[in-house]
Amino acid sequence: MRFSLAETMCDPAQYVPLARAAEAAGFHAYTLPDSVAYPEVSDSKYPYTPDGNREFLEDKPFLDPLMLACSLAMVTERLRFHTFVVKLPIRHPVLYAKQVATTAVLTGDRFSLGAGLSPWQEDYRLCAVPWQGRGQRMDEMIAILRGLLAGGFFHHEGEHFRVESVKMCPVPARPVPILIGGHSEAALVRAARLADGWMHAGGDHDELVRLLKRVQALRAEHGRESEPFEIHAISLHAYTPDGVRRLEDLGVTDLIVGFRKAYEADRVPLERKLAAIARYGETVISKM
Repeated sequence: MRFSLAETMCDPAQYVPLARAAEAAGFHAYTLPDSVAYPEVSDSKYPYTPDGNREFLEDKPFLDPLMLACSLAMVTERLRFHTFVVKLPIRHPVLYAKQVATTAVLTGDRFSLGAGLSPWQEDYRLCAVPWQGRGQRMDEMIAILRGLLAGGFFHHEGEHFRVESVKMCPVPARPVPILIGGHSEAALVRAARLADGWMHAGGDHDELVRLLKRVQALRAEHGRESEPFEIHAISLHAYTPDGVRRLEDLGVTDLIVGFRKAYEADRVPLERKLAAIARYGETVISKM
């Protein structure tokens, strides 16, 4: 089992000591969220809070996750960085491929691209991207990202994008893992069919079990059950060694662990966060 720290939407000055503490405690990765802007007027709902409320996001300090990954890679040696998750279809695939390639190179191949569909039409309007067809756009973007990051010349002719034959330099030494986030059937199918893993966004244990079974069934349907596949999960069972073992038996490969409620204002002092990270390393990670 591997462990990823989820401590974000906090004072940007805290990221460097948090990343260093996570690496020292034995964490495998640091998850980095993505948000471009907060609309003044919106009736959209957030799919991962009980009532759909998204007001908790207002005034939360979101840094660009790729820039943040590059910065934190400079002060760590082994820690990986996962976006959790980038709203991929609102970006342009060629420009984003360049940014991802640069991030992978500067982090020394310690980067994974967690990607999903934004649940909010405002993000698409803001970036002048059509809301309709977003799933198909994302599928094409995954193909374009993989093609451009592989090195050599690549071209693409699709319904939404046309990329003439081009190549990028530099590209990472190893393929960038692409992980799909989301609980919808379409997200699970996309993860099973196209991706290197799936990222769980939280919820009760029974729902997690149902989603895991569905992802595994879909992988079998697409003939990919024998291929390497990462499953990143959030669970209250992640805080004891026995609970971690039970999750591992269910097929979870990576646990996303946090020590405060991300949906509330951050009033936890840095010293308390660092102590929680160290304590988890001693009581859980070191026991696995």
